[in-house]
Amino acid sequence: MTASERDAADATDATRGIEALSPSDQPAPAARAAVAVIILTYNEEENVAHALESVCGWAKEVFVFDSFSTDRTLDVAARFPCVVVQHRFEDYAKQRKAALERLPITTPWVFFLDADEQMPAALRDEVAAIVRRDPPENGFFCRFRLIWMGRWIRRGYYGTWIMRFFRRDRARMESRKLAEHFDVEPPVGYLENDIHHEDHKGIAAWIEKHNRYSTGEALALLEAAPDDDELPARLLGTQTERKRWLRHRVWNKLPPLVRPSVYFTYRYLGRGGFLEGKEALAYHFLQALWFQMLVDIKYLELRARRKR
Repeated sequence: MTASERDAADATDATRGIEALSPSDQPAPAARAAVAVIILTYNEEENVAHALESVCGWAKEVFVFDSFSTDRTLDVAARFPCVVVQHRFEDYAKQRKAALERLPITTPWVFFLDADEQMPAALRDEVAAIVRRDPPENGFFCRFRLIWMGRWIRRGYYGTWIMRFFRRDRARMESRKLAEHFDVEPPVGYLENDIHHEDHKGIAAWIEKHNRYSTGEALALLEAAPDDDELPARLLGTQTERKRWLRHRVWNKLPPLVRPSVYFTYRYLGRGGFLEGKEALAYHFLQALWFQMLVDIKYLELRARRKR
């Protein structure tokens, strides 16, 4: 797609309905969970089929919110009973917000699923039961289970709670370019079952993606002050708020180039990552040490340029 074609396509959302599978292959619509699943994509041909397989035929509505992929993502999605909408990507927070505003969602409940994630049967059953009973909670935090090199990385990383399942009229997306979160009106609850996160693109793509992420993180460190629309940083708040308090009050005050080693030691030794073999060593080295070191190096470079 040329630049002019892309600009023209961006003038209005390009919406395409994907033909449904044979009725014999799908449960009756009345039997499907009254929830809309939203999957953000950009060049996810290796992953999106796994995500769609885990929700199509179960959820009442499934949407692929695509950022004008240039690979076979849309061809893969065409094999599934979902609706594809294309929208120009600015940052993740704006993309998630745009999905809620622009998609033709008819259900009160939505579930955001990344293209490299899947909903296992136990999670689907739990979500469907919640929707049926119409609880007082407006949203539910969910943990994701990272599968890396075929192994669940449990020690040193597992246990992060993220808000993905909520009533769409009770949630807002904060203004944050990276590590964005939905803020849902209380009360909120916690799901017992996990999202499964397994990226099928391979290590080279993971490194390329985190190289891009490191630039955004370095810029965020340089700016320091949070946006007014961000979730607060509180020691006694939610897990997300506690992590942000630690980042602002502890992490940002540690010496650059030293803090990645502290973080790696905490995760790999302090939280028992060393007990889970070579797969865990590879992941903690790359995510806790290499990635954080790259952020610090770029931060120091940006700071030096600003002082000139």
